Amino acid sequence: MFEEEAARIAQYESRLKELRRALNIDEVKEQIARLEEEMGAPSFWNDQEQAQKHIQQLKALKNLVDAPDALQREIEDAQVLVELAQSEEETSMQQELQTLTEQLENKLQRLEINSLFSDPRDNKDAIVNIHPGAGGTESCDWAEMLYRMISRWCERNEYNMELVDYLPGDEAGVKSVTITVSGPFAYGHLKSESGVHRLVRISPYDAARRRHTSFAAIEVLTQVDDDIAIEVREEDLKMDVFRASGPGGQKVNKTSSAVRLTHHPTGIVVACQTERSQHRNRDMAVQLLKAKLYDIEQKKIEAERAAQRDGQQEVAWGSQIRSYVLHPYQMVKDHRTEVETGNVDRVLDGEIDMFIEAYLKWRLEQKGSH
Repeated sequence: MFEEEAARIAQYESRLKELRRALNIDEVKEQIARLEEEMGAPSFWNDQEQAQKHIQQLKALKNLVDAPDALQREIEDAQVLVELAQSEEETSMQQELQTLTEQLENKLQRLEINSLFSDPRDNKDAIVNIHPGAGGTESCDWAEMLYRMISRWCERNEYNMELVDYLPGDEAGVKSVTITVSGPFAYGHLKSESGVHRLVRISPYDAARRRHTSFAAIEVLTQVDDDIAIEVREEDLKMDVFRASGPGGQKVNKTSSAVRLTHHPTGIVVACQTERSQHRNRDMAVQLLKAKLYDIEQKKIEAERAAQRDGQQEVAWGSQIRSYVLHPYQMVKDHRTEVETGNVDRVLDGEIDMFIEAYLKWRLEQKGSH
């Protein structure tokens, strides 16, 4: 009795030990101790800018070790619980232990995925832009379905999502939508979705019930920290104001407080309409612009712009990173990793972790082969 649960928990302990070695947890703890000692020096706050960087580094390192340490304690508690159940032959605890082992498995899998993040930007918050390709109402509807998919993923994983800009389609769907996503490794997770997504289905907007192929693009950018210098000159900006046109109801702003910025040197256009203050909308739009400019600069530095854009080509046939087929059969397939599933409904409901994990492993393999 309870042998299966005991064996699974022992396996989790072994996997966690291996993960701790891979993450160099002991070495990280030594770094934390050194940083905390430096913070105790009387001159620490003399250089405010350097002190803030110091604090950010310490926070990142603590985030790295806190989760493995917490999971280690939970595994030890579970082992004690199993021993107690075995000694007392308490069959009523069977269901409780099964639930507990499943929870431990999920937490361990999340930690193992987090260990795949090798880009220093991975732990940043993310900015997600979604827009349809050619195809009118059908593509606008597909863009909204992708917006819902990302939103549901955020809800499932308890990430904070904030709507920044929303431009509805003429008949249905969206012409564009921008959100910010904050939480542990938000950018690291969502960068896998950056690219062109292809949908094949019987169109609900076609009276003849014909099969249509639609495209929509997702762009994922990392939020830019204040300590990263991205110059945006006032003379390079053109600002337009307009009335908000969000998802509707009384929340839609009736004054012209929404802001659209055009950056003349690059042609980049960004918009924000969720705040009631025109000033705050402008500040957010500038942040979106900086994120786009930073993304361009990073790709120049890495000297692999095409590969790094992860499929951000023309939103049309042949450029897609993933296909979603609803007719004549049901299949979602990622063309980079070859991972596929027949459960389209669950994917569109936000269950995209299998694609995220496969993408992270694929990216590591790609880097290792160069």
